[in-house]
Parts: sequence; C-alpha cells; structure tokens
Amino acid sequence: MRVLLTRPSREAKSWLQALETAGKSPIALPLIEIAPVADLRPLVTAWRQISDYQAIMFVSANAVDFFFAGQPANPTPPFLDGAGSIRAWATGPGTARALARAGASARLMALPGADALQFDSESLWAEVAGQVGARTRVLIVRGEDSGSVVAAGADGTGRDWLAKRILEAGGSVGFLVVYRRQVPIFTATQQDQVRAASTDGSVWLFSSSQAIANLTGSFPAQSWARARAIATHPRIAQTARDHGFGVVYESRPAIADVIASIESLA
Repeated sequence: MRVLLTRPSREAKSWLQALETAGKSPIALPLIEIAPVADLRPLVTAWRQISDYQAIMFVSANAVDFFFAGQPANPTPPFLDGAGSIRAWATGPGTARALARAGASARLMALPGADALQFDSESLWAEVAGQVGARTRVLIVRGEDSGSVVAAGADGTGRDWLAKRILEAGGSVGFLVVYRRQVPIFTATQQDQVRAASTDGSVWLFSSSQAIANLTGSFPAQSWARARAIATHPRIAQTARDHGFGVVYESRPAIADVIASIESLA
C-alpha cells in the first residue's frame, strides 16, 4: 500500500520520516507550493509595531518561519517572559515546534490540547478565549492563495471564525500575509503517480482542503471514484467527498492517529 503525503515540502519532512519508521511506503507529492510574498513592506511594518499586540496567532509552521525570516537586526525579542510579554498562539504542535525553534517561551505559547479532536481554530479558541478582552490586539499571520482554486469551506474559514470570536470578545484583529500558496507544477513522474494512485489502492493523506482543490483542478478529467483518502479534519473529509473521492476516512491530525488509520485499511 502506497501512502501519498500531500503536505507542502517544508512540512512533510518529519511526516515522511515517521511514516518510514512505521514501515509505510510514503511518497511525497506536495499539492501546495509555498513561496515568499513579493512585497515585504507589511512584514517590516509588523515587526516595527510588534509591541502594539498582546498576541500573535500563526496559522502554520510556514507562517512562523516566514515571519521570523523578516526579523530585523537587534529587535526586542518577542514571545519571551517579562514585562509587556506578547503571547504566541499556534494551531497545532508543528506550529508550536517552529515557534520553539524561533526562541518563543513555552509559557507564552498557547495551542490546542494534546487530547483535542482537531488542531484548528475552534480548539485553539478554547485555550485562549480567557486571554482576550477589551482593547486586546491580535495579529493573525497567514498565507494567501496565488493561482490556486479556492475550495468552498477551505482552510480560510478557521481564521475567519477565530477573528469573529476575538471581535465579539471586545478585541481587535489584524492580518499579515507572509507567504503564498500556489498550485504546483507536476513532473511527468508525478502525473503518472497521481493517475496510478487514483485506482491502485494507494492512500491519499490530506491535511488541507486547498490541496484537494489543487489536485482535482490540475487533473480535471481524472475520476476519483476508486481513490481512497484519509483526511485530518471533518471539513477536509467533506471536501474530498465533494470532489469525488470514493472512500474517505477521518483521522485525528496527530501522526500516531494517522498511522493507525492507515493500518486499519491494510
């Protein structure tokens, strides 16, 4: 049984290693290409004004990496214990690990609990709602879609939902785009892999609705009726069904749960 890992390349490395260690046969097939933004001026401005925020929410590890790539020389370090500390919010453990590599204090980090059913904005809000009140300013660091087919109910809904909760609690929200999500260009080998995996019993691992939209948009004539997929969120699972995947299973997003789901299909 082949396992197609569809995460962006930067995020897929630890997953590939974990799947290989578990005795699976993973194939890296990134369905979203990550690229820097062309205009870095908003990032520069955000760093200059960073002390104006009480919390910064990062939607992914890529958001963390690109945000800190714009860190000016000799800045006041953010996310460290002390007076005027800024809190760092993460959507899941991968984002939290990226923040730790950047030097963020664990005490100032918030993320969904290890036992959360999903690593999403709803689970994050359960952890941070008590930190938001009148005059709380939150910056949401995210990516933008460039040349992608936007999927209905895709990943953007989570951050929009979180922004509404912050506003309802009396806070204010700003958005900062630090990277772009693009449709990848598939090599001839990858095109053969896609067509084979649509019918040969391979398992597609989806952690993004956008990835599914990019895949099906790039192969409009391909039938997915015999394809099998594991999705790490109910919204992503529904997107896979809407795009014609014949067999779709849902899994918690932790790697151990995904591996267990794969093994249940053997």
